[in-house]
Amino acid sequence: MLDRSIIEKLEALVGKENVLTSKMDLVAYSYDATADVPRQAPDVVVLPTTSEMVQEIVNLARANKIAIYPRGSGTNLSGGTIPLKKGIVLSMQRMNKILDVDAANLTAVVQPGVVIAALNSAVAPFGLIYPPDPGTVTTASMGGSCAENSGGLRGLKYGVTKNYIMGLEVVLANGEKVRFGGKTVKNVTAYDFSNLFVGSEGTLGIITEITAKLIPAPKYRRSMMGIFKTLQDAGNAVAGIIAAQVIPATLEIMDQMTIRTVEDFANIGLPTDAKALLLIEVDGMSQDVVTAEAEAVMNVVKTNNGDLHTADTDQERDQLWTARRNALPALASLNNTVVLEDATVPRSRITDMLVACENIGKKYNLTLGTFGHAGDGNLHPTILCDKYNKEEISRVHKAVDEIFEAALGFGGTLSGEHGIGIAKMKYLGNELGQSGLNLMRSMKEALDPEYLLNPGKMVPLKEV
Repeated sequence: MLDRSIIEKLEALVGKENVLTSKMDLVAYSYDATADVPRQAPDVVVLPTTSEMVQEIVNLARANKIAIYPRGSGTNLSGGTIPLKKGIVLSMQRMNKILDVDAANLTAVVQPGVVIAALNSAVAPFGLIYPPDPGTVTTASMGGSCAENSGGLRGLKYGVTKNYIMGLEVVLANGEKVRFGGKTVKNVTAYDFSNLFVGSEGTLGIITEITAKLIPAPKYRRSMMGIFKTLQDAGNAVAGIIAAQVIPATLEIMDQMTIRTVEDFANIGLPTDAKALLLIEVDGMSQDVVTAEAEAVMNVVKTNNGDLHTADTDQERDQLWTARRNALPALASLNNTVVLEDATVPRSRITDMLVACENIGKKYNLTLGTFGHAGDGNLHPTILCDKYNKEEISRVHKAVDEIFEAALGFGGTLSGEHGIGIAKMKYLGNELGQSGLNLMRSMKEALDPEYLLNPGKMVPLKEV
């Protein structure tokens, strides 16, 4: 427990209204959206409103050897914001100003607490979009998404967060504030610091300002659904669409478990006898190009034994994407615990990974549904379980071990967009090897030698 004098100093720095110490508040910040990871209440929650406040908080914490846990909206799925060593949760939610929208330079400058959907609403009148589109787009913050390098439904064509971060302002563990990058399209001055801090999960520095790249919003789009009797046909259709040299804006998959659960949850008319669905959207600035790409996609679906449904109205399109965005909440309704992973494989192995997930679920007698971003090989095997059933949880852990073993065996990776946090640290060596782990530790200790920033995430805690 922090000494009362520390709390009073924090109140003096940011105002009493921005320092939370009640039991209810501390419990609220003891967890995030991740299941099956430890919970821990912090000593205090602090909500700064300026980068200067962040600097002062860091300096106070460093002088008193207090851990700091930067936090956005808490929607991450890796346990990345849980305050394992208590200390200070530094919530960035009140640093939520859009500082600049520069349509001429296709950029926006925002504070880290800005919600992605709010940024897109602000730039829409200029005919622009910020493409990264995580499933929690209406609640996820820009700072948290940068820290996690979030992906989302549009990742196949438009890329992930790191592809849209042109500059950052960061407060380091020593209290110094640094800025790098900006509005210039080309910038190769010094090391690529933006890509170092994007995806670092708050372990190297605290993001306090973001310069984001915007793009013109596509004028035309076509949405469609492929309905398949086998996982193999659906997986082969994914590969076939890419082989046809079409890069859809969105290419999502749902297995039968997910289809049936979403239909029970939302009643939107999904074909519950299908073994898999592909939800596909092509978009662009030319109607002729979009039409040609849609026809190519439809041909691939039919060639791979799929039945086709096209969305001819905005309402039908909205129904398709409502189905996909309901996948997680629908599955979550089945039990009290949702273990959601994001094993990612090369596109050529997507069928193998789908079948592997299905077989692993059967092997361990688990309720396991798989959905995800099929176009970039990023699948979300989702296990529904009872956290109070120790025997079942033991089977869940074995299944997760095998899911990641399979993904790595297929030439994949531990995480396509959810990050490492606490949840996947034990697997890191399997992908990076000891030399890779040593390099991560060297980088951490160069920037945060006392392990004050988000300790226990990504890099194992320093032994003392």
